[in-house]
Amino acid sequence: MPTDISLPIATSAAEADSGAPQRFAAIDLGSNSFHLLVANYQHERLQVVARLGEKVQLAAGLDDDGLLSEEAMQRALDCLGRFAPFLSDITNANLRIVGTNALRDADNSQAFIERAEAQLGHAIEIIAGREEARLIYLGAAHALAENGRRLIVDIGGGSTEFIIGEAFEPRALESLRMGCVTFSRRFFPDGELNEKRMRRAELAALSELANIQRPYQRLGWDDPVGSSGTIKAAASVLYAHGDTPHEGVITRGGLKKLRERLLKCKQLDKVALDGLKADRAKVFPAGIAILGAIFEAFDLTQMRFADGALREGVLYDMAGRNTAEDSRSKSLESLQRTYDVDTRQGFNVADTAERLFNQVHHAWSLNLDQGRYLQWASHVHEIGLAISHSQFHRHGAYLLEHSDLAGFSRPEQRQLAFLVRAHRRKFPLKEWQALPNAQHAITQKLARLLRLAVLLNHSRPESAPPLPEISADSDSLTITLPASDEPTLLSTDLEQEQAFMEAAGFKLIIKQAKSYG
Repeated sequence: MPTDISLPIATSAAEADSGAPQRFAAIDLGSNSFHLLVANYQHERLQVVARLGEKVQLAAGLDDDGLLSEEAMQRALDCLGRFAPFLSDITNANLRIVGTNALRDADNSQAFIERAEAQLGHAIEIIAGREEARLIYLGAAHALAENGRRLIVDIGGGSTEFIIGEAFEPRALESLRMGCVTFSRRFFPDGELNEKRMRRAELAALSELANIQRPYQRLGWDDPVGSSGTIKAAASVLYAHGDTPHEGVITRGGLKKLRERLLKCKQLDKVALDGLKADRAKVFPAGIAILGAIFEAFDLTQMRFADGALREGVLYDMAGRNTAEDSRSKSLESLQRTYDVDTRQGFNVADTAERLFNQVHHAWSLNLDQGRYLQWASHVHEIGLAISHSQFHRHGAYLLEHSDLAGFSRPEQRQLAFLVRAHRRKFPLKEWQALPNAQHAITQKLARLLRLAVLLNHSRPESAPPLPEISADSDSLTITLPASDEPTLLSTDLEQEQAFMEAAGFKLIIKQAKSYG
């Protein structure tokens, strides 16, 4: 019995035409900088068309109550306005906008996201820390020609990601809550730069690193590599001052000399070094404190800088979506194994759901990408049984929403979790209404199809059963059952489902074919 959880509906012509280059774009809404990358993808390689970056310092706009200031949000919106002209020829399917630590932390991030989405006309996804780490690794790994096991480090504005991997497969992923912007606010709030404050920042970073230090050292690596702004700037400054034997390489001795140079500046607004851009100067000492702690914790002698980070990883990940390499499908297959899901039942429900989808997707204006969520939910709708049979739809939804699922953003996980939550018993109106308004129509339709697919496989058959006649009109579904003088398990189940739908405000019409015998 196959267990592939990718959607077996035929792909579109654009997806199938791998010979022509596809244009992709990614926007990385980082805690320190916003970046735009536009590239053509062909023959498994990216050819950069446009690359822009601005120091927005979103995390610097977080107040003590965890709220983004209006000034910080306006800086971000102004930056996105300058990015927008580069997106005019990018299809929605080939554009992804991801938010990281500052938007994960801000209590009012949704307010900013709604304004930014209205400006760009595209959804923004907040990604979890480990998903950020996975995408960083994917971007960095494509930029490295050498094989072997690597430690990838990316110091951002609000978090620092650590990944150990080989080729394109990460083996350990972690995101720690320390970054050059947040550490600048925490340890150099008035701009004074001295030995005591620098060491306090280093010790705080060492404290964060303590949880991963031993497991990472046990895994080991051959090649420590750094990506993104802080590490790129450190390598540039060391090379400009002759403190490294090779361009793009940071040595422990060179890092020590750089630290001494920074302390001589005494004030953040007086930090000025050859090789350092002025717009990074004020957050650079905090970044160097974190980098120094990383060298100390992992006993590194050197680290080299590599191009390729989050935005490149987002593009490569998009190129692999809806193919056999889709990391989302692989994540859910792993989840099936972890929770010992009955894959035959999942496959039968998915097969039934696909046939239901094919019958109604035109009438209900559902597209192929939305259908994939229906397939995925079908395969994992029973994972909650690993916890308890009672309320297993609730347990499954919790697992899906709160697990680290590679490839999924938080909104995607939440949507998938809702479908599993809604697949049986009363329709969860409260949870449905808590979803973003733009998802309401889609999710209720997908959930209703999943409920029917589960219901039609209630007896857990060896193979998916034939479908009754089904049609859709506006928000209603009509099912026509074969003629029968006696109630059946299916007709009884459908009557209960009809009552559930009526209570939720949805219409399910049950008809019975006329008998001509």
